[in-house]
Amino acid sequence: MTENQEPTHEGNMTRRRVVVAGGMAVAAVGVGGAAAVNAFAATQDTATAASRAETCYTLTSESVEGPYYIDADKIRKDITEDQEGVPLTLVLKVIDVETCKPVRNAAVDIWHCSALGVYSGYEAMGSGGGGGGGGGPTGTPTGTPTGEPPSGPPPGGGGGHAEPTDDKRYLRGTWKTDRHGHVTFRTVFPGWYQGRCVHIHVKVHVDGTWTDAGYEGGRTCHTGQLFFSEKSVLASAEVAPYSTSTITRTTLDEDTIYPGNGHEGGLLYLAYDKRHFARGVHARLTMGVAPDETHDSTDTAPSPSATSS
Repeated sequence: MTENQEPTHEGNMTRRRVVVAGGMAVAAVGVGGAAAVNAFAATQDTATAASRAETCYTLTSESVEGPYYIDADKIRKDITEDQEGVPLTLVLKVIDVETCKPVRNAAVDIWHCSALGVYSGYEAMGSGGGGGGGGGPTGTPTGTPTGEPPSGPPPGGGGGHAEPTDDKRYLRGTWKTDRHGHVTFRTVFPGWYQGRCVHIHVKVHVDGTWTDAGYEGGRTCHTGQLFFSEKSVLASAEVAPYSTSTITRTTLDEDTIYPGNGHEGGLLYLAYDKRHFARGVHARLTMGVAPDETHDSTDTAPSPSATSS
């Protein structure tokens, strides 16, 4: 199964917004995966080429950093560590919003919660309900959180930075874009927690220096979040450990951070086998940034109806 909607295109955009243009989804892993990749790519080459000239005009606003960001201290592509969950391969391409050329040697940060909604470094904050007991989300979630709320600010939302409560760093990492602007991470499909839909946080840093110790200096030209379709989240709820969560799920449309504008707002292109979801998911998106600007974090949630203007 693939999820590959074409993004809309709008003109007269402001510079304080970034491109999020569609990339090709990659076929799911498993038996016959290589053949599926080739077949899918063949069906997308024409559409991709036809829209290439327009991709720099598909824009979206920045998003909030959230309280649980920890500065780039894990330079790695595989951020899984010992976490359980459906394997996720995330491929991002970073391009210059004005020229559409790839942004090379940028440092891309990603971080997200575990399959049961917990952020590393903040385990004491909880997940708004925890796992166990069964009862994953259904196709008609209410979006109204129940149970005891987590302590501290809501995970992944606004409210400023929270100091880490522990030294765990699973599901966090930073890696360098190649000469084509690509960066690939291996992780697990995120879970959900009270008040938020399933998402991944992302930052893009430029003008820094790569050293033996990691990435130093530079500045942040993009802060955003990446989102998953309802179909994929419901598919994850059918397999362990996601199926053990007792947390009330907030849908994509009910989320107060997702701007509601599809791939322009960070909605990922996904590929997976629904019948064998546990085998893995591939996610892909092209993000256009303004390398000469600074977008560290707005700390203010965008309007759910925000669109390019």
